[in-house]
Amino acid sequence: MKTIIRIFILFTLALNISAQSPKHEVRAVWLTTLQGLDWPKTTSPEQQRRDLIRILDQYQQANINTVLFQARVRGTTVYPSAIEPWEPILTNRPGSSPGYDPLQFCIDECHKRGMECHAWIVTIPIGKANNYGCQQLRKNYPKRIVKIGEEYYMNPELPETGDYIAGICREVTRRYDIDGIHLDYIRYPETWKFKYSREEGRRNITSIVRKIHRAVKAEKPWVKMSCSPIGKYDDLSRFRSNGWNAYTAVCQDAQGWLREGLMDELFPMMYFQGNQFYPFVADWKEHSYGKIVAPGLSIYMLHPSERNWDLSIIRREMNVLRQEGLGCTFFRSKFLTDNIKGIYTFTKDFNQTPALIPPMTWMGKHAPTPATILQIERGKTNDRLTWYGARDLSGANYLLYNIYASDTWPVDTQNPHNLVACRYRYQSLTVPHHGHSLYYAVTATDRYGNESAPKSVQDLVRPRPNSRIDFRSLIVGKQTKKTKKQTHFK
Repeated sequence: MKTIIRIFILFTLALNISAQSPKHEVRAVWLTTLQGLDWPKTTSPEQQRRDLIRILDQYQQANINTVLFQARVRGTTVYPSAIEPWEPILTNRPGSSPGYDPLQFCIDECHKRGMECHAWIVTIPIGKANNYGCQQLRKNYPKRIVKIGEEYYMNPELPETGDYIAGICREVTRRYDIDGIHLDYIRYPETWKFKYSREEGRRNITSIVRKIHRAVKAEKPWVKMSCSPIGKYDDLSRFRSNGWNAYTAVCQDAQGWLREGLMDELFPMMYFQGNQFYPFVADWKEHSYGKIVAPGLSIYMLHPSERNWDLSIIRREMNVLRQEGLGCTFFRSKFLTDNIKGIYTFTKDFNQTPALIPPMTWMGKHAPTPATILQIERGKTNDRLTWYGARDLSGANYLLYNIYASDTWPVDTQNPHNLVACRYRYQSLTVPHHGHSLYYAVTATDRYGNESAPKSVQDLVRPRPNSRIDFRSLIVGKQTKKTKKQTHFK
């Protein structure tokens, strides 16, 4: 009965709400490298880097904080792997290096902007016979590959499949300062002919997930494990999934993975509307087990060549997700950055303030100690902040910092309007103050997202009474002083 009431409330909220920006919220985008759908559009390394920077700048301006970057495509990679060959889209030459490491470049550029970068790993599908990665896998491991229609897949019923994919995820986690490993298509193909029961199928997929989880967490326990399950977990008591769901149709026990701790975060592909959307939102929320859920929205449906949805459909879905305390993920990048039907413009207005990633309190519970010193050098146009002394208690490899500014004392660090910089890697920052006298506070954040108490300072410079500041106009100055590392297709 409670679930039915909740669903009714969601339907009502969808008609008339405008939720306020919270301090903690996942705002994510799938950035597809398959066939260069989102990136890259050229084989020039220099232009590839410029284009990626432009995309990430657009994300930052819309206060996006999580990038799901497709690192393994279809048996090929966009980083120099010791296991699989280079993805041909980068050079138009199968197996050839583009002369730089796109995954490393994306991680670095995301981190400069205070965004998380997750390596999106396509798991089971390896494409058609003419796909280079498919050709290599069929040549090297012919007994592990099955053909269904025109497509080839790694066989989810063989234990070697889990070992192989876990090895790829281990490689990425070990070599890169990645924030998450994101598994795509970790399920059976929908036309699979089951030899045994679907219960056995769910055990097979869960076994693969468990192997990957073990490989990733053994390297870096703070790296988030996530996947993109089918957007409807299963039939609900009063709302049917029309035969397309995660649990029964394709053996994805995603809610069980949250419960067991195999997943830290889910990005369900909720590419629906109306009663095929809102009741299933309630279900994901009810069975989140305290973990992070950021449903994927089908902004591609806005395009006239797709379903030609009205923007109001996506707007309502975004509002309900925020009201429910869930995150939001866009599929896919180009439809956002091309501003189809104004989705980018709306998103910039919707995300009026930056947001921090919710902490993984189930993995690490001890927040860092705050900075012991915060110094401010007042200038005519800028204030220079320097801080140090925070200590990491989590055992991860470094700390990040959040900087807050306010014209009132004490600085309210629970108000996202006061956030000037998030997940900042350095220990000094120049803030243009536009003639305002500001108070500041700095907090330290560990790799699990746990935030310390604030360190602030009250000096003799007083703010002007009744002044109002738009902190979105504050532009962070250049980073000048590095901190020393601590022991460190949908």
